[in-house]
Amino acid sequence: MGARELRKFIAKPVAIAIVVFARAITAVRAIWPAEGVFTGQCVYFANHSSHGDFILVWAVLPPRLRSRVRPVAGAEYWLKSAISRFIGRDVFDAVLIERDRDTRTGDPIEIMSSAIDAGSSLILFPEGTRNQTDQLLQPFKSGLFHLASARPNISLVPVWINNLNRVMPKGEIVPIPLICTVTFGQPMQLASGEAKEAFLERARSALLELSPNTRGENA
Repeated sequence: MGARELRKFIAKPVAIAIVVFARAITAVRAIWPAEGVFTGQCVYFANHSSHGDFILVWAVLPPRLRSRVRPVAGAEYWLKSAISRFIGRDVFDAVLIERDRDTRTGDPIEIMSSAIDAGSSLILFPEGTRNQTDQLLQPFKSGLFHLASARPNISLVPVWINNLNRVMPKGEIVPIPLICTVTFGQPMQLASGEAKEAFLERARSALLELSPNTRGENA
């Protein structure tokens, strides 16, 4: 068995262990729209406050959907050590994007589009970086619009992750057990001729509508 085959062999039980651990620490539960689980290929776009955000989205998806979902993540973070590289590449099969425009070797939109063309769904964080502000949601970067423009038939599903930033506060190593929720909204698509600013505002509003604070519930 070669090194690559060995990593893939180990990755599956590690993935199961991560899902079990995430569920145990957060008691996470999915909240689906009234129409039920969307089962088609899509891009899940979510708020971003923790490095563990995509793990919770991944963990609550039904196994038949989880098996074809790939998170979009920063290459600089996930390639910085052997352990993080193994988790990012082998366990989660992340679509790794180089964020530095001056040194990147590939176009992020082309890389994500290729993953979609290969049959994968994606988990994307359109804020671009973790939200450490007092705002519920930072303004969206343009990546979601450009991806939707490149693949206009792909469905875009808003996902609100609640409480994970309190489970793993910045600078803390040991997680604090708290109940988390992952709320899925209705799929949307880029409308024909829709301008970038109008689309990003519509997508951001669709995501904010899922926030417990916006709905007037307790966070």
